[in-house]
Amino acid sequence: MTDETAPIMVSGVIPVGRRHADMVGLYEAYRSGFEQLGLPYEIIFVLDGLRPQVSESLRKIQRGGARLVVLRLTRSFGEATALMAGFERAAGSIVVTLPAYHQIEGTEIAKLVGALDSADLAVGRRWPRAGGALDRLRRGAFHTLVGKLTGSRFRDLGCGARALKRRVLEEIPLYGDQHRFLPLLADRQGFRIAEIDVKQSPLDRYEGGYPAKEYAHRALDVLTVLFLIRFTKKPLRFFGMLGVLTFIFGAAIIGYLGIDRLVFGEPLGERPVLLLSSLLVVLGLQLLAIGLLGELIIFTHAGRTQDYQVEEIIESSGVAVS
Repeated sequence: MTDETAPIMVSGVIPVGRRHADMVGLYEAYRSGFEQLGLPYEIIFVLDGLRPQVSESLRKIQRGGARLVVLRLTRSFGEATALMAGFERAAGSIVVTLPAYHQIEGTEIAKLVGALDSADLAVGRRWPRAGGALDRLRRGAFHTLVGKLTGSRFRDLGCGARALKRRVLEEIPLYGDQHRFLPLLADRQGFRIAEIDVKQSPLDRYEGGYPAKEYAHRALDVLTVLFLIRFTKKPLRFFGMLGVLTFIFGAAIIGYLGIDRLVFGEPLGERPVLLLSSLLVVLGLQLLAIGLLGELIIFTHAGRTQDYQVEEIIESSGVAVS
């Protein structure tokens, strides 16, 4: 048992959304994992919306003397917002995020926290991983795409079990569905990331299917993260590349039409491709202008942002003599 009067060192944050397990069994599984740490801890459940049944279950656990905090948002804002609300309430210097359903064995929490001795963020990877061929194909395609676009190699971004130091949260705000890509954003910021194999819970089963719009949302999320990782500091490279290609393509068509008119006498008035090429040229110039404006904004605010982390500062103990 840990000393209940000692300052909190580890905070567990559990966002509760549409998908969730029985709170009593989930709490007991996670509580046993935190007890193994031997450190003062707290467990925070963040209800993304009213969710009266979940709220009542957690109240019953509290009435039984359990040490947990329940935050209830006024409506459903999304898992990333729920996590940020939990982070603001958390008192520990180490924060452990856990899903509201069984993904990993509770005893694996200590493994994630222990990895922070040499890392700033420990990401759980369920291994060995259960699932059929379709699940493996879907996961493989997703992580291959993310790896190709971002250059980062993670094998289980869908695992919500993660341990991180507080300074990671202070420098990386989350919104939308970016909580899934927190390891990618932290890696870009210069934090040390470790992917840790953890035992998958035998209760980690999702029988429901994923609608087509879910795949579309994930694809857009990947594109958003790609831009944030590669082009946030250099927007001209992104918009400039698109602008130059668009301008060259439009200008080439205009050049061809000009030669066709001057050399072969072909009329241009009724050729729709002339309008298309003109629009491409204008669009290319606009994209270049957007990139330049982005560069001006970045240059103006560059002194207020920090995209690096200092590993160690070594100072001389001697006194310099001039």
